[in-house]
Amino acid sequence: MRKVININNGWRFLQKEVPMPQLLPADWPTVDLPHTWNAVDGHDGNGGYNRGSYWYAREFETPRQPLPGGRVYIQVHAAGQEAEVWVNGQKACEHKGGYSLFRADVTELCKEEGPNLLCILCSNKERTGIYPQAADFTFYGGLYRGVDIVSVPATRFDMDFAGGEGFDVSAAPMADGSGEFELRSFITNPGPDYTVSYSIYDKDGKEVAGAVRPSESPDVKLPVPCAHLWSPDAPYLYTVTARIVRRNEVVDEVTVKSGVRSFSVDPDKGFILNGRPLPLRGVCRHQDRLYKGNALTKEEHWEDARIIKELGANTIRLAHYQHSQDFYDACDELGFVVWAEIPFISVFDPTPEAHENCKSQLTELIVQNFNHPSICFWGLSNEILIGGISEQLVENHKELNHLAHKLDGTRLTTIAHVSMTPGEAPLHDIADVESYNLYFGWYGGKTEDNGPWLDEYHKKYPHRSLGLSEYGCEGIITYHGPEPACKDYSEDYQARYHEHMAQVLSERPWMWSSHVWNMFDFGCSFRNEGGVKGRNNKGLVSMDRKIRKDSFYIYQAYWTDKPMVHICGRRYAQRAGETTEIRVYSNQPTVSLYLNGSLYAEQSACKVFVFEVALKEGMNTVTASAGSARDSIVLEKVDREPGVYTVPAPDEDPRKGAPNWFKMPDLTAMVGKPEGGYEE
Repeated sequence: MRKVININNGWRFLQKEVPMPQLLPADWPTVDLPHTWNAVDGHDGNGGYNRGSYWYAREFETPRQPLPGGRVYIQVHAAGQEAEVWVNGQKACEHKGGYSLFRADVTELCKEEGPNLLCILCSNKERTGIYPQAADFTFYGGLYRGVDIVSVPATRFDMDFAGGEGFDVSAAPMADGSGEFELRSFITNPGPDYTVSYSIYDKDGKEVAGAVRPSESPDVKLPVPCAHLWSPDAPYLYTVTARIVRRNEVVDEVTVKSGVRSFSVDPDKGFILNGRPLPLRGVCRHQDRLYKGNALTKEEHWEDARIIKELGANTIRLAHYQHSQDFYDACDELGFVVWAEIPFISVFDPTPEAHENCKSQLTELIVQNFNHPSICFWGLSNEILIGGISEQLVENHKELNHLAHKLDGTRLTTIAHVSMTPGEAPLHDIADVESYNLYFGWYGGKTEDNGPWLDEYHKKYPHRSLGLSEYGCEGIITYHGPEPACKDYSEDYQARYHEHMAQVLSERPWMWSSHVWNMFDFGCSFRNEGGVKGRNNKGLVSMDRKIRKDSFYIYQAYWTDKPMVHICGRRYAQRAGETTEIRVYSNQPTVSLYLNGSLYAEQSACKVFVFEVALKEGMNTVTASAGSARDSIVLEKVDREPGVYTVPAPDEDPRKGAPNWFKMPDLTAMVGKPEGGYEE
């Protein structure tokens, strides 16, 4: 039987570029996985971050199989950004790409007796040929997701193709109310003595379908009567187990979760799930945290997913790379429609090596995540036309799109276009559905430009299904004022921006998706905006996950049904002036506002309630009540508001918009502007 032995604890790690150790280095510091050496400098804003090549080392005993012919694999869940695996001084494999699982068959390198020395070299150095080349986030280095030893028998579910499970499940609803499960097994060393036994269990553990097939032709389709459908509101999961059996002995076993659902996208009806229109409204997510980098635990991944569920989102775009299996599992179980993508982003590397790397990362993404019912879309690239267009770039996208459909005929492909991409650009109509990253109201233009732009595009290209793959603006919780404006980086302007965008999206259900950029503040070492270095502050939630910004609650008002009310500006705690504006978000039709215990006013509105309030001198308690929901804040009336509320040295003309990341001086040479480039 298969044995999976986790070896996350007790690694030796040295953050110096030294030769590979020949013995376990007792003088190196001990670290546990997940681990990144950029946990702090990846977003502390102190002038870049460490991009080097460093060794991890650990000993392990060789696991044994009871029957001859067993194999031993080292399974690395991710290593940023490239890695080499060595066992007992011999190279087992190398892997290029920092976000997907990979394995090394080390059977012949292991000792019969005694400890084996496992050394893994990780590198996040800048180099060509591996994506991403440049992007608006930190490229963390390290073994940031964990490592296992896997012992398997000679006849087994495949371990060698692109890090997959060797077992694919897809399930779709049938007209008679049943669900059809298509099961495909990829068997290494099949034979007449082996069969593959399948069992499908409902959420209560009851077996609802099963079959047995010969190992040489193991694929089967199984009906499940009266199938429960998977959806964001009711994410019902079945458990599907495949077993390789030799006579009465189970030789190998793989278990996955699966959901029964159908989906499509229509230019006028938007996203359709299980036969019903469901506008996808949600967020993008990066995988790092404050002073932890991307070395997150399972519990932290799940916490992120639960915060997004609290927001009321029904979709997540996982930017801009493969995420942890823990997070995909959370999306399956909590109910999110997922857009998963590869880091083909911003800068196109025309070398053959880079294109092969792109195809490799797409293959790994699809093969490793095929069984997640939450995933409905494969993203081929993001803002890749920043550096211009070429025939080669277009052909590469066609090849990626073909590859995605060859590997997975059940899902749709998409591309996230940079805002200045013309509607006639040849990159259009390659993927199944279209998406744009638009930042009117932040990088240029006005917030009010978003709706007309979307309407005009929809009118001009009615055959295209259009989504809004990114939109947002910075919101730094320190900055506040009575007249928020673009480029003041205030929490208040961010809230006003999202008030407008939430309404724009609610009025356009024909848009198949929208994703706020971003759910959480995240690390970006070269950034220096709004007085905050090393971070992108467009999140609805702070990087440490402790503070939900005011903008979080406008979406909760639009996207949830449980009665809620939120008073904005609790961090704008000291206010001057004869009156002050109190903004309240609620999904209830009427809000009652109380000042210092007395009813001040009642108002009926849709989602946003605005009150002009005269505070008394000193401290004031403001309470909002809407149905069964209540919220309170404390405000102090002062003669002069603190200077800390104002962004240091703001640009003099807010109409110009904030500087876009790819136009910052330090990145001009990296991104470039070749002939054919598009100007914003």
